[in-house]
Amino acid sequence: MLVAPAQADAKDLTAGGQPGPEDTMGGTVRKDAVEQAEPGSVIPGAGPANRPGERATVRLRDVGPDDPPRYAPEWLELREGADAVARAGDLLDPLRIRLANLPGRSGVVIHDLGCGTGSMGRWLAPRLDGPQHWILHDRDPYLLHFAAVASPRAAADGSRVTVETRRGDVARLTPDALVGASLVTASALLDVLTREEVEALVTACVGAGCPALLTLSVAGRVELTPADPMDEEIADAFNAHQRRDGLLGPDAVTVTCEAFAAHGATVRVHPSAWRLGADEAALTAEWLRGWVGAAVEERPELKERADRYLRDRLEACAAGELSVLVHHSDLLALARPTGGTR
Repeated sequence: MLVAPAQADAKDLTAGGQPGPEDTMGGTVRKDAVEQAEPGSVIPGAGPANRPGERATVRLRDVGPDDPPRYAPEWLELREGADAVARAGDLLDPLRIRLANLPGRSGVVIHDLGCGTGSMGRWLAPRLDGPQHWILHDRDPYLLHFAAVASPRAAADGSRVTVETRRGDVARLTPDALVGASLVTASALLDVLTREEVEALVTACVGAGCPALLTLSVAGRVELTPADPMDEEIADAFNAHQRRDGLLGPDAVTVTCEAFAAHGATVRVHPSAWRLGADEAALTAEWLRGWVGAAVEERPELKERADRYLRDRLEACAAGELSVLVHHSDLLALARPTGGTR
């Protein structure tokens, strides 16, 4: 079963307990090590691997060994192409300028929060010059393994790209989580955070003096063609579902911009909508199921009408007669560089 698009990228965001010695996974995962590993073997950094003296930098939710992953890799794979097309390439030039001007830099260290299967790295690493070291954060060790194995080999100019993974709950960063970071990235993360968690993320980025490229946050607006009288009702219920339990949902980008601005950062926002047509029928169908399902979960009284609505929409999708514009926003925050940035 695929996960509802309301929880669109791979990260567990439930607040956890205090970090313990088991909370960190580390070690650089390079392509040659991955390719030489025997099936079933443990690759350092791609599975639970305690290292003496390591300090936890993210809080790990206390889960049992049989706790299922919250995000299905099939959903992440299904959406990766649409994500890549939607991401705001216009934000890359100011990002490149900032990275090129960081002092004492022989390469960049990029923290990807809630990395899932690593789609952000596959999109961004080949678009940046120079050596890159990616630190991938996620709760699911399987997704971390996949992200490490499928990470890019080279930057835009052929420089080497290396990877390490850290298992943990990215919703709440500890103060030292981003020490030495050149850049923080995330996809579909902000809308499933609370105001307090966004403030913690912003504070960590500002404290590290590093920019943040935070992409594909839901904007709360969907356009379906042809239109249906129930479109707006479903959208309203879905947006209410996104705001459950104090989560920011469609308000996330505004809140994050305000938080960065309050810390003196320069913030740019650019639209990054999915444009789904006949060629994206599989993604559209799965998105519809999750979108309508979340709306009904929020407002059960919609179920009977929503079931008919979903059936009709899926039939139109299968016939190539439905197009959908799912609005997202990408945010680039340029914090003032500090001495803490390497």
